[in-house]
Amino acid sequence: MKYRLDSRRLPLLWRTVFLLTVFVIISQVIIYAWVQRSVSGHFEQMDSEIITHAAFNLRKSINDVDAQTKSSAASKSQSLTSANHLHPSRLDYDLKTVIANKSGALLSSDPTSFINDLPSDFSLPQLWQVYRDQQFTIEIKGRNYRAIIIENQEVLALIALPIDVHHHYLMHFNRQLSMILFAITLLLVSVAALSVYWGFAPLATIVQKMKRINPERLDERITVSDMPLELRPLAKSYNSMMVKLESNFESLSRFSDNIAHELRTPIATLSTQTQVMLNKPRDGNEYIEQLHHQHDTLEQLSAMINNMLLLAKTQKGLSDTQVSNVDTESLITKLIDYYEMLAEDREITFAKSGEFATVLGDEGLLQWLFANLLSNAIYYAASASTITISATIITSDITLENSKEYPLSSKQSLLRIALTNRLDKPLNQSAADKLFERFYRHDKTSNQHSGTGLGLSIVRAIANAHKGKVNIAIKDEYYFEVTVELLMAKY
Repeated sequence: MKYRLDSRRLPLLWRTVFLLTVFVIISQVIIYAWVQRSVSGHFEQMDSEIITHAAFNLRKSINDVDAQTKSSAASKSQSLTSANHLHPSRLDYDLKTVIANKSGALLSSDPTSFINDLPSDFSLPQLWQVYRDQQFTIEIKGRNYRAIIIENQEVLALIALPIDVHHHYLMHFNRQLSMILFAITLLLVSVAALSVYWGFAPLATIVQKMKRINPERLDERITVSDMPLELRPLAKSYNSMMVKLESNFESLSRFSDNIAHELRTPIATLSTQTQVMLNKPRDGNEYIEQLHHQHDTLEQLSAMINNMLLLAKTQKGLSDTQVSNVDTESLITKLIDYYEMLAEDREITFAKSGEFATVLGDEGLLQWLFANLLSNAIYYAASASTITISATIITSDITLENSKEYPLSSKQSLLRIALTNRLDKPLNQSAADKLFERFYRHDKTSNQHSGTGLGLSIVRAIANAHKGKVNIAIKDEYYFEVTVELLMAKY
C-alpha cells in the first residue's frame, strides 16, 4: 500500500512556513539572478566603452602615422608604440596592446613585457578571422582580458583590458549577496512563523475552554474583544454554542428532576396502597374500591408515559408518510362538538370565526395539539365566558428551511389560529411564558385540573415538528391568547 502525503496531517504552522519558504526562496533566486546580471552587464558595458574608446584612439594614431611617414612596417610600429605611450586612457585602465603584421609576425607590444606573456601558438591573424571587429574575452598567462582586434591596411592591433578585478569583485559581491538573501529569507520565515504562531495563539484559549467543559462549568465564555478580528466570529459562535448547551443541559436537568418527581408520587401511592391492603384481610368491596384507585393511578402513569413518548417522537420531526393535507375547518369543528358537553357544565361557549384553510401535517398530531389547547382553555377559563377560535391567513417574510416535506420559497403562506379565553385570576406575561416548560403548573392549589403539566410542551413540540410556531400573549391580565402558525398546503 502506497503512502500518500496528506497536507491536512501537517500542522497549520508548518504548512504556512513551508509555503512561505518556497515562495521566498523562488523570489530570492529571481532577485539574485537579476542583480547578478545587472552588475555583470554594467561591468561589461563599462569595459566595452573603454575598449571602444581605446580602439578609436589607436586607429587615429595609426592613421596619423600613415600620414606622416612612408617608412617600413618596423619603423611604423615603433612610431605607433611611442604614440600609444602618450595615450592617457590606456595608462588609466592598464590597457595592453600588441601589434603584428598581416602574416602574424609580432612587431611590438605595450608594455614591452606583455609580448613575453603571450603563448607560443598565439596568432593575431587567426583571432582576427574569428573575432573580426568584435569584442571577446581571452585568457593570457592566467589572467582574463576583454579584447578587440582592429585592422589597418598593413598591420593588426590587439587591445586587451584586464578584467580580473571585475571577476574578483563579482565573486565577492555574489558571496555577499547570497549571504544577505539567505539572512533575509531566514528572517522572513522566522517572522512568518512567529506571526502565525502568535496569530493562532488565541485558539489555544478556545481549546482550553473546550477541554474544561463539564456539567459544572457550562457558564464559561470567551471574551470576544480579546480576540483578533479574524477569530471573533469563531469566539461568538463558541459562546452561542455554549449558551445553547447550557440552556439545553439545564432544561434536561429540570426535566429529569421533574419526571423523577412525577413518577415517584404515583408509584409511592401504589406501593402504599398495596401494603395497606396486604396488612390484613379485607372484604370484597374494599378490594374493589382500592383497585379502582390503583387503576386511576396507573392511567395517570400511562398518560404521562404516552406524553413523554409523544415528545420524543415529535422532536425527530415528521417523516414523508406522516405529511398530508389536513382540513382545519373539519378538525376544529369536531373538537368543539366533543368539548361542548364539558363546557356546558360551566356555561362556557365557543365562537369560531375566520377562514380555516388546509394545512400540511399529521392529522393525528394536529388533533392532539388543538385538543390540548381546547382542554386547557376550558379548565382555566372563567365560568360563563366565551372561548374564541379565529383563523387568519398570513404571509411569512422569513425564509424557512427547505426540506422534502416543505419545499418553501422566500415567502410562504401560513394559517394562524388563535384561541382566546378569559381567566378567573390575572396572569402576567413572564408567568405565561413558563407554561411551555415541562411539568410546570401555574396554579398548583387548584383541583380543577389534575394534568401532568405537559400540555403546552406537547403543543410546542408538535408545532415545531410541523415547522410552525406557538406563542402566548396576555391581554389586560385576564385574557389568555394562544396562537399557532402552520404551513398551508399548496394547490
